Amino acid sequence: MDLILYGLQLSPFVRKVEVTLREKGAEFELEPVNIMPMPDWFKEISPARRIPVLRDRSVGEDATLSDSSAICAYLERKFPEPALYPKGDFDYGRAIWLEEFADSDLAGRIGLGLFRPILMARMQKKEPDLDAVRKTMNEQLPRLLDYFEGEIAGREFFVGDAFSIADIAVASQTINLELVAGKLDAARWPQLAAFTDRIQARASFVENVAIGRKIIGDPVQL
Repeated sequence: MDLILYGLQLSPFVRKVEVTLREKGAEFELEPVNIMPMPDWFKEISPARRIPVLRDRSVGEDATLSDSSAICAYLERKFPEPALYPKGDFDYGRAIWLEEFADSDLAGRIGLGLFRPILMARMQKKEPDLDAVRKTMNEQLPRLLDYFEGEIAGREFFVGDAFSIADIAVASQTINLELVAGKLDAARWPQLAAFTDRIQARASFVENVAIGRKIIGDPVQL
């Protein structure tokens, strides 16, 4: 197998690359990496000390890329069809922006404010820090979810009329939110909640989401 994806499927960034590979119809092997602690061999191919990393043996045994955005951009060049980046100049820029905002601000709030207080506690057989979770849900996330709600309003996809990297990036984050904290409030964010339902039902997402549900179990009750 030429393409090897290193990481854990609960990571939204691993999910982003996995979905991109599946949308492209590319054959790949997913090799789990325990990042607590991170093995020395993995540190050598991940200078930022993060997952995922992609190895492409068709280029060379040592040919690796880290960072989900760099990997997805590479896969778009390697497997041009179906295109996951818009053709139009402005739409292309908008898709890159939405990907970046989802990967940074949205990921930070969900990862640190929801995922870790819930999942890490469960792994350590402790009760989740629900005060921290409620604080994130009530004070930090609404502004971001409001933004994405406005961007998807009246649309099937975030950019143009086609599924793109923007949809993959945003859904990879909102799926993690729903895995640990339950469904988005459809009364407040109806468009974003419906978008998340639609996207996670795509064939490219189904296996990853099912594994996440199996590992995490039921979401917390807030």
